[in-house]
Amino acid sequence: MTDSTSSKNDQIILLLRFDAELYSSLVNSCNFEGRQIINFETDDDLIDEWQSKNLNVAAIISKSDILGKYGINLIESLHKKDLPAVPVILVGKHLDKNLRKIALSAGITDFFTRPVNFEHIEKRVNFLIDNWADLKANLKTKTVSTYKTPFGKRAFDVFFSGLALLGLSPVFLFVYLWIKLESKGPAFYYSYRVGTGYRVFKFYKFRSMYVNADQRLKDLKHLNQYNIDAAANSDKQETIINDVETLCNDCLSYGKCQFPLYADKVRWCEKQYIDSRKTMVGSAFIKIKDDPRITKIGNVIRNLSIDELPQLWNVFIGNMSIVGNRPLPLYEAEKLTTDKYALRFAAPAGITGLWQVEKRGKGDMSEEERLMLDNTYAQNHSLATDLKLIFKTIPALLQKENV
Repeated sequence: MTDSTSSKNDQIILLLRFDAELYSSLVNSCNFEGRQIINFETDDDLIDEWQSKNLNVAAIISKSDILGKYGINLIESLHKKDLPAVPVILVGKHLDKNLRKIALSAGITDFFTRPVNFEHIEKRVNFLIDNWADLKANLKTKTVSTYKTPFGKRAFDVFFSGLALLGLSPVFLFVYLWIKLESKGPAFYYSYRVGTGYRVFKFYKFRSMYVNADQRLKDLKHLNQYNIDAAANSDKQETIINDVETLCNDCLSYGKCQFPLYADKVRWCEKQYIDSRKTMVGSAFIKIKDDPRITKIGNVIRNLSIDELPQLWNVFIGNMSIVGNRPLPLYEAEKLTTDKYALRFAAPAGITGLWQVEKRGKGDMSEEERLMLDNTYAQNHSLATDLKLIFKTIPALLQKENV
């Protein structure tokens, strides 16, 4: 055995979130010249193993889209741990010119779309590893974010959010205890959102629904009274949060839910969660006196927008500002990478903003109008403007329509 072969046998390629089928296809189709392959479920597991065992990592291949949980966010996690720079390759579904720019700026080395051409992956990964020393010397990475919070705005955010968290701590404690006493499961949950500069972060809320909401609905199905519209869509609407084994059309091609909400080891489907909330308005699918999906405290905190209060922590730690463009779910942000809409991500992400205030008294606002207002805020925001929007937000919150 040559020294070169021995050296390659010591190298390790780390896989992230590869399902059994994709993992088997990769292992059976690709010749990585004797390098070991280890698959991990989360980036935390990958990083812990790398650090604790001082692994000789040659490359990472992550099953994720660029704005996904294990896309550019993975690069940030590796940088924070001061781990050696290695080629990071993504295997995902969505790619366009602007997404490619974002990926390269963040430090993603390459991207392959599914269905995967394993021959191309084999050649590319082996080439990157064999020539990484030379490639790395010429590789220039920079942060994706094009916006840095001014000192005055950041100081205001820390002061305001810190004061609010301190003043509202009795409310937090009361709601936390009520949620825990009323139903099993975590009091908080988080989803992944895309904020300033396409940065991905954990977005926190209070839990307002039962963890087993889908089962409760099925158990009380005989009490439901359908109307014509609801009956026509009942098959679609019966798939609600927590039923992550039943995939919607958007997720079928992936084989797994692409819109997860997390709370400890519990997972919901955000897309189904949002759809279920929409059914509450007007002609609701569930016509039962007490909707079995929502806890008693859930009704209270939703009506008073208390379920949103944990976002103050996002502000305090710097993920968001009090005023800014609302951070978007990953699946929405992926669609807004054209030059026309990318400007909204150059502004701070915030709890409230221009479109929430402008919506007041104007009925439904189209997606196009919202995006244009986001761009307007990105071009014209200032601390003085933020203060005006904060004062205008109060009457906007009191209006009947939820914005």
